[in-house]
Amino acid sequence: MKSGIRMTSHAWALALLIAATAGSAEAQSLIPDSRSGGKLLLTGGVSTIEGSGGGGLSTWATITGYGEEDGIGGNAHVTIVNLPDYQFRTAGVAVGLWDRVELSAARQEFDTGDTGTLLGLGQGFTFTQDVIGVKVRLTGDAVYDQDTWMPQIAIGAQHKSNDQGAIIAAVGGQDDQGTDFYIAASKLFLAESVLVSGTVRWTNANQTGLLGFGGDANDDHEAQFEGSVGWLLNRNLVIGAEYRTKPDNLSFAGEDDWFDIYAAWAINKHLSVTAAWADLGSIATFDDQRGLYLSLQAGF
Repeated sequence: MKSGIRMTSHAWALALLIAATAGSAEAQSLIPDSRSGGKLLLTGGVSTIEGSGGGGLSTWATITGYGEEDGIGGNAHVTIVNLPDYQFRTAGVAVGLWDRVELSAARQEFDTGDTGTLLGLGQGFTFTQDVIGVKVRLTGDAVYDQDTWMPQIAIGAQHKSNDQGAIIAAVGGQDDQGTDFYIAASKLFLAESVLVSGTVRWTNANQTGLLGFGGDANDDHEAQFEGSVGWLLNRNLVIGAEYRTKPDNLSFAGEDDWFDIYAAWAINKHLSVTAAWADLGSIATFDDQRGLYLSLQAGF
Protein backbone atom coordinates (compact mmCIF):
# COMPACT_ATOMS: atom_id res chain seq x y z
CA MET A 1 0.00 0.00 0.00
CA LYS A 2 2.68 2.49 1.00
CA SER A 3 4.94 1.70 -1.90
CA GLY A 4 3.04 3.46 -4.63
CA ILE A 5 -0.11 4.56 -6.37
CA ARG A 6 -2.40 1.96 -7.98
CA MET A 7 -4.77 3.10 -10.71
CA THR A 8 -5.70 -0.17 -12.44
CA SER A 9 -9.27 -0.07 -11.21
CA HIS A 10 -9.59 3.49 -12.45
CA ALA A 11 -8.39 2.92 -16.00
CA TRP A 12 -11.87 3.83 -17.21
CA ALA A 13 -11.64 7.11 -15.37
CA LEU A 14 -8.31 7.99 -16.96
CA ALA A 15 -9.75 7.18 -20.36
CA LEU A 16 -12.68 9.45 -19.60
CA LEU A 17 -10.38 12.27 -18.55
CA ILE A 18 -8.15 11.91 -21.62
CA ALA A 19 -11.21 11.97 -23.84
CA ALA A 20 -12.53 15.03 -22.03
CA THR A 21 -9.18 16.80 -22.40
CA ALA A 22 -9.04 16.09 -26.11
CA GLY A 23 -12.70 16.86 -26.66
CA SER A 24 -13.22 19.91 -24.47
CA ALA A 25 -11.98 22.35 -27.09
CA GLU A 26 -14.17 20.67 -29.72
CA ALA A 27 -17.18 20.80 -27.39
CA GLN A 28 -16.45 24.46 -26.72
CA SER A 29 -16.43 25.21 -30.45
CA LEU A 30 -19.93 23.75 -30.80
CA ILE A 31 -21.38 26.27 -28.35
CA PRO A 32 -21.71 29.93 -29.42
CA ASP A 33 -19.29 32.35 -27.75
CA SER A 34 -22.12 34.00 -25.84
CA ARG A 35 -23.10 30.67 -24.28
CA SER A 36 -19.95 29.51 -22.54
CA GLY A 37 -16.46 30.37 -21.40
CA GLY A 38 -17.29 33.71 -19.85
CA LYS A 39 -16.10 33.17 -16.28
CA LEU A 40 -12.68 34.07 -14.94
CA LEU A 41 -10.22 31.21 -14.53
CA LEU A 42 -10.70 29.13 -11.35
CA THR A 43 -13.69 31.16 -10.11
CA GLY A 44 -16.01 28.17 -10.56
CA GLY A 45 -13.77 26.10 -8.33
CA VAL A 46 -12.34 22.67 -9.06
CA SER A 47 -13.89 19.25 -8.42
CA THR A 48 -14.43 18.17 -4.83
CA ILE A 49 -14.02 14.57 -3.69
CA GLU A 50 -17.80 14.23 -4.04
CA GLY A 51 -17.86 15.62 -7.56
CA SER A 52 -19.40 19.03 -6.94
CA GLY A 53 -17.73 22.33 -7.78
CA GLY A 54 -15.65 23.82 -4.99
CA GLY A 55 -12.31 23.12 -3.37
CA GLY A 56 -10.96 19.63 -2.84
CA LEU A 57 -12.70 18.95 0.48
CA SER A 58 -15.37 21.65 0.62
CA THR A 59 -18.29 22.44 -1.66
CA TRP A 60 -18.70 26.06 -2.82
CA ALA A 61 -21.78 28.00 -3.87
CA THR A 62 -20.33 28.50 -7.35
CA ILE A 63 -21.56 26.49 -10.34
CA THR A 64 -19.01 24.28 -12.06
CA GLY A 65 -17.70 25.02 -15.54
CA TYR A 66 -17.20 28.28 -17.41
CA GLY A 67 -20.72 28.82 -18.73
CA GLU A 68 -22.46 32.06 -17.79
CA GLU A 69 -26.17 32.81 -17.37
CA ASP A 70 -26.94 31.84 -20.97
CA GLY A 71 -24.31 29.11 -21.13
CA ILE A 72 -23.35 25.55 -20.36
CA GLY A 73 -20.13 24.31 -18.76
CA GLY A 74 -18.83 20.96 -17.65
CA ASN A 75 -15.84 18.95 -16.51
CA ALA A 76 -14.44 15.50 -15.78
CA HIS A 77 -11.96 14.78 -12.99
CA VAL A 78 -9.70 12.14 -11.49
CA THR A 79 -8.43 12.53 -7.91
CA ILE A 80 -6.06 10.46 -5.74
CA VAL A 81 -5.30 10.92 -2.04
CA ASN A 82 -2.34 8.76 -0.98
CA LEU A 83 -2.28 8.15 2.78
CA PRO A 84 0.06 6.12 5.03
CA ASP A 85 -2.41 3.26 5.47
CA TYR A 86 -5.05 3.80 2.78
CA GLN A 87 -5.62 5.22 -0.67
CA PHE A 88 -8.66 7.22 -1.73
CA ARG A 89 -9.61 7.59 -5.40
CA THR A 90 -12.47 9.36 -7.11
CA ALA A 91 -13.50 10.12 -10.67
CA GLY A 92 -16.56 11.86 -12.02
CA VAL A 93 -18.27 14.39 -14.22
CA ALA A 94 -20.27 17.56 -13.60
CA VAL A 95 -22.25 19.99 -15.72
CA GLY A 96 -23.27 23.57 -15.00
CA LEU A 97 -26.45 24.86 -16.65
CA TRP A 98 -26.95 28.60 -17.17
CA ASP A 99 -24.81 29.37 -14.09
CA ARG A 100 -27.86 28.34 -12.08
CA VAL A 101 -27.96 24.53 -11.75
CA GLU A 102 -25.15 22.02 -11.27
CA LEU A 103 -25.50 18.26 -11.76
CA SER A 104 -22.68 15.92 -10.74
CA ALA A 105 -21.83 12.24 -10.49
CA ALA A 106 -18.75 10.65 -8.94
CA ARG A 107 -17.49 7.20 -8.04
CA GLN A 108 -15.27 6.94 -4.97
CA GLU A 109 -12.97 4.06 -4.00
CA PHE A 110 -11.44 3.67 -0.55
CA ASP A 111 -8.65 1.10 -0.89
CA THR A 112 -7.47 -0.43 2.39
CA GLY A 113 -4.35 -1.99 0.80
CA ASP A 114 -2.18 -3.86 3.30
CA THR A 115 -4.27 -2.38 6.12
CA GLY A 116 -7.22 -4.47 4.96
CA THR A 117 -5.49 -7.58 6.31
CA LEU A 118 -4.96 -5.96 9.72
CA LEU A 119 -8.63 -4.96 9.80
CA GLY A 120 -9.69 -8.51 8.97
CA LEU A 121 -11.09 -7.47 5.60
CA GLY A 122 -8.42 -8.93 3.35
CA GLN A 123 -5.57 -7.52 1.29
CA GLY A 124 -6.68 -4.61 -0.89
CA PHE A 125 -10.29 -4.63 0.30
CA THR A 126 -12.00 -1.63 -1.29
CA PHE A 127 -15.14 0.28 -0.37
CA THR A 128 -16.88 1.79 -3.41
CA GLN A 129 -19.40 4.61 -3.25
CA ASP A 130 -21.43 6.41 -5.92
CA VAL A 131 -22.41 10.05 -5.35
CA ILE A 132 -25.13 11.86 -7.32
CA GLY A 133 -25.40 15.60 -6.65
CA VAL A 134 -27.49 18.62 -7.52
CA LYS A 135 -26.80 22.26 -6.63
CA VAL A 136 -28.96 25.34 -7.28
CA ARG A 137 -27.77 28.94 -7.06
CA LEU A 138 -30.35 30.95 -5.15
CA THR A 139 -28.96 34.46 -5.32
CA GLY A 140 -25.85 36.58 -5.72
CA ASP A 141 -22.79 36.34 -7.92
CA ALA A 142 -19.51 35.48 -6.22
CA VAL A 143 -17.44 37.30 -8.85
CA TYR A 144 -19.39 40.13 -10.44
CA ASP A 145 -21.24 41.53 -7.41
CA GLN A 146 -18.23 43.58 -6.29
CA ASP A 147 -20.30 46.55 -5.13
CA THR A 148 -21.85 44.56 -2.27
CA TRP A 149 -20.82 42.19 0.51
CA MET A 150 -23.62 39.86 -0.55
CA PRO A 151 -22.14 36.44 -1.39
CA GLN A 152 -23.35 33.91 -3.89
CA ILE A 153 -25.66 31.48 -2.09
CA ALA A 154 -26.60 27.97 -3.21
CA ILE A 155 -28.34 24.93 -1.80
CA GLY A 156 -27.66 21.34 -2.76
CA ALA A 157 -28.04 17.65 -2.05
CA GLN A 158 -25.81 14.62 -2.55
CA HIS A 159 -27.17 11.08 -2.51
CA LYS A 160 -24.54 8.46 -1.69
CA SER A 161 -24.70 4.70 -2.13
CA ASN A 162 -22.04 2.34 -0.74
CA ASP A 163 -21.50 -1.22 -2.00
CA GLN A 164 -20.38 -2.76 1.33
CA GLY A 165 -23.57 -2.92 3.37
CA ALA A 166 -22.59 -6.07 5.29
CA ILE A 167 -19.25 -4.63 6.44
CA ILE A 168 -20.87 -1.31 7.32
CA ALA A 169 -23.43 -3.09 9.51
CA ALA A 170 -20.68 -5.14 11.17
CA VAL A 171 -18.81 -2.01 12.33
CA GLY A 172 -21.98 -0.37 13.65
CA GLY A 173 -23.17 1.62 10.64
CA GLN A 174 -26.93 1.92 10.29
CA ASP A 175 -27.24 2.18 6.50
CA ASP A 176 -25.27 1.86 3.28
CA GLN A 177 -27.13 4.78 1.65
CA GLY A 178 -27.69 8.34 2.71
CA THR A 179 -28.33 11.88 1.54
CA ASP A 180 -26.49 15.04 2.56
CA PHE A 181 -28.10 18.48 2.28
CA TYR A 182 -26.16 21.75 2.35
CA ILE A 183 -26.28 25.50 1.97
CA ALA A 184 -23.16 27.31 0.77
CA ALA A 185 -22.06 30.94 0.50
CA SER A 186 -19.03 32.05 -1.55
CA LYS A 187 -17.50 35.46 -2.26
CA LEU A 188 -14.54 36.64 -4.34
CA PHE A 189 -13.01 39.95 -3.28
CA LEU A 190 -11.34 40.98 -6.53
CA ALA A 191 -9.45 43.96 -5.10
CA GLU A 192 -7.79 41.70 -2.53
CA SER A 193 -7.67 38.63 -4.84
CA VAL A 194 -9.20 36.56 -2.03
CA LEU A 195 -12.01 34.01 -2.24
CA VAL A 196 -13.88 32.97 0.91
CA SER A 197 -16.46 30.20 1.11
CA GLY A 198 -18.47 28.58 3.88
CA THR A 199 -20.89 25.65 3.79
CA VAL A 200 -23.19 24.08 6.36
CA ARG A 201 -23.83 20.41 5.58
CA TRP A 202 -26.59 18.34 7.21
CA THR A 203 -25.25 14.78 7.26
CA ASN A 204 -24.89 11.52 9.16
CA ALA A 205 -22.20 10.11 6.86
CA ASN A 206 -19.23 8.24 8.34
CA GLN A 207 -16.03 9.31 6.58
CA THR A 208 -18.26 11.06 3.97
CA GLY A 209 -20.20 7.80 3.56
CA LEU A 210 -17.28 5.49 2.82
CA LEU A 211 -18.02 3.74 6.14
CA GLY A 212 -21.77 4.07 5.79
CA PHE A 213 -24.30 6.34 7.44
CA GLY A 214 -25.28 6.71 11.07
CA GLY A 215 -23.91 4.48 13.77
CA ASP A 216 -24.27 2.87 17.15
CA ALA A 217 -23.12 6.12 18.80
CA ASN A 218 -25.39 8.44 16.80
CA ASP A 219 -27.82 7.96 13.92
CA ASP A 220 -29.10 11.51 13.48
CA HIS A 221 -28.19 14.02 10.81
CA GLU A 222 -26.12 16.86 12.28
CA ALA A 223 -24.91 20.20 10.94
CA GLN A 224 -21.24 20.21 9.93
CA PHE A 225 -19.14 23.11 8.59
CA GLU A 226 -16.89 23.36 5.55
CA GLY A 227 -14.70 26.43 5.12
CA SER A 228 -12.34 27.46 2.36
CA VAL A 229 -10.12 30.46 1.69
CA GLY A 230 -8.06 31.04 -1.44
CA TRP A 231 -5.59 33.68 -2.56
CA LEU A 232 -5.28 34.25 -6.30
CA LEU A 233 -1.59 34.85 -6.94
CA ASN A 234 -2.38 35.48 -10.60
CA ARG A 235 -5.16 34.60 -13.03
CA ASN A 236 -3.91 31.01 -13.35
CA LEU A 237 -2.85 30.11 -9.80
CA VAL A 238 -4.61 30.05 -6.44
CA ILE A 239 -3.31 28.83 -3.08
CA GLY A 240 -5.33 28.34 0.06
CA ALA A 241 -6.62 26.11 2.82
CA GLU A 242 -9.78 24.20 3.71
CA TYR A 243 -11.32 22.83 6.89
CA ARG A 244 -14.19 20.36 7.15
CA THR A 245 -15.83 19.18 10.36
CA LYS A 246 -17.08 15.60 10.60
CA PRO A 247 -19.70 13.74 12.66
CA ASP A 248 -18.61 11.00 15.07
CA ASN A 249 -21.18 8.22 14.81
CA LEU A 250 -19.22 4.96 15.21
CA SER A 251 -18.07 3.83 18.65
CA PHE A 252 -15.33 1.52 17.31
CA ALA A 253 -13.36 4.39 15.74
CA GLY A 254 -13.32 8.13 16.33
CA GLU A 255 -13.60 10.44 13.33
CA ASP A 256 -11.50 13.59 13.04
CA ASP A 257 -12.07 16.81 11.14
CA TRP A 258 -10.29 17.23 7.80
CA PHE A 259 -7.84 19.95 6.74
CA ASP A 260 -5.77 20.72 3.68
CA ILE A 261 -3.41 23.29 2.18
CA TYR A 262 -3.74 23.43 -1.58
CA ALA A 263 -2.57 25.00 -4.83
CA ALA A 264 -4.67 24.94 -8.01
CA TRP A 265 -3.18 25.80 -11.39
CA ALA A 266 -5.40 26.47 -14.39
CA ILE A 267 -3.31 25.75 -17.47
CA ASN A 268 -6.22 27.15 -19.49
CA LYS A 269 -10.01 26.93 -19.38
CA HIS A 270 -9.87 23.29 -20.45
CA LEU A 271 -7.33 21.82 -18.02
CA SER A 272 -6.37 22.36 -14.37
CA VAL A 273 -4.27 20.59 -11.76
CA THR A 274 -4.76 20.73 -7.99
CA ALA A 275 -2.21 19.53 -5.44
CA ALA A 276 -2.61 19.59 -1.68
CA TRP A 277 -1.24 18.30 1.58
CA ALA A 278 -4.26 16.75 3.30
CA ASP A 279 -4.68 15.80 6.96
CA LEU A 280 -7.60 13.38 7.33
CA GLY A 281 -6.86 12.45 10.94
CA SER A 282 -7.92 9.04 12.21
CA ILE A 283 -9.66 6.62 9.83
CA ALA A 284 -10.96 3.25 11.07
CA THR A 285 -8.61 3.22 14.12
CA PHE A 286 -5.50 4.20 12.12
CA ASP A 287 -4.29 7.65 13.17
CA ASP A 288 -2.29 10.35 11.39
CA GLN A 289 -3.67 9.83 7.90
CA ARG A 290 -1.84 12.64 6.13
CA GLY A 291 -0.65 12.67 2.56
CA LEU A 292 -0.64 14.01 -0.97
CA TYR A 293 -3.86 15.01 -2.68
CA LEU A 294 -3.61 15.24 -6.48
CA SER A 295 -6.45 16.04 -8.89
CA LEU A 296 -6.63 16.53 -12.65
CA GLN A 297 -9.66 18.21 -14.23
CA ALA A 298 -10.61 18.74 -17.87
CA GLY A 299 -13.62 20.68 -19.09
CA PHE A 300 -15.11 23.79 -20.64
